[in-house]
Amino acid sequence: MQQRTLGDALDVAAVGLGCMGMSFAYGAADEHEARATMRAAVDAGVTLFDTADAYGPYTNEVLVGSTLQPVRDRVIIATKFGNRTMPDGTRTIDGRPEYVREACDASLQRLGVDVIDLYYQHRVDSSLPIEETVGAMGSLVAAGKVRFLGLSEAAADTIRRAHATHPITAVQSEYSLWTRDVEASVLPLVRELGIGFVAYSPLGRGFLTGAIRDRDALAEDDSRRRHPRFAEGNLEHNLALLESLEDIASDVGATPAQVALAWVLAQGEDIVAIPGTTKRSHLRQNLDAAALNLSAQNLDALRASAEAHDVAGERYPKPMMAHLER
Repeated sequence: MQQRTLGDALDVAAVGLGCMGMSFAYGAADEHEARATMRAAVDAGVTLFDTADAYGPYTNEVLVGSTLQPVRDRVIIATKFGNRTMPDGTRTIDGRPEYVREACDASLQRLGVDVIDLYYQHRVDSSLPIEETVGAMGSLVAAGKVRFLGLSEAAADTIRRAHATHPITAVQSEYSLWTRDVEASVLPLVRELGIGFVAYSPLGRGFLTGAIRDRDALAEDDSRRRHPRFAEGNLEHNLALLESLEDIASDVGATPAQVALAWVLAQGEDIVAIPGTTKRSHLRQNLDAAALNLSAQNLDALRASAEAHDVAGERYPKPMMAHLER
């Protein structure tokens, strides 16, 4: 698989694996198939596996760590802290230095590893200076508990200040044909600073695969039922972008998912995509996208389509939108 470098030191395959859906958010998952999918990913050359303490909460880290333990020397494990689940089940954003250290120790134990390869702040805690949080994260690197640091869904100014406190290796944010917000200021900044970019939800939470054309395709406990873009009316409106993608995919002899992924990868050699899947069959399709070379005409047509078809609905429910790009 094609290799890319995050920052100036962390080499990973161009397509990684987002593991959230294996135990969280998108309805019931088959643990046996999830483990088989991770093992198949390793065999296929995937090196970056993405999880977080909030997924489950906590159970996804255990699943990922125990599955990858036999091949620990062949993989890069990324996890996140800060999207904290309280005892009553509510969520809060916590970037306090004491919690940074507490969360890291807990993740190390759940993952069953001696060091976390890439440790992200899941969401920025706007109640305190980013320098305090990243300073504490940097102390984890000094202690040998973490190798590289990252931020997720951070604003450009926050990224700049964080990087001045301790080198940031990767910024992870949502990026796809239907979510291009980072192009305005985040992508230009990380390129200026030499920070890698990790695109999560590059398939639009499954929408860009063509598998979700109405809400009936979503399980009752699927969190996408609460996402505005999948709401009645919005979903039907957004099909225009999907249909355009499908037309281009047909022209190049690939699936819509492969074309959507190839488009993200084509936006820069510093971009790594981490599509999530729970099935080996979908994994193979996603990985094949790394070898799909879209022509300049294809890329221009995809961008023109994305710009022509306004996406209806915010990408998260309103309370969650408040924690993005802080």
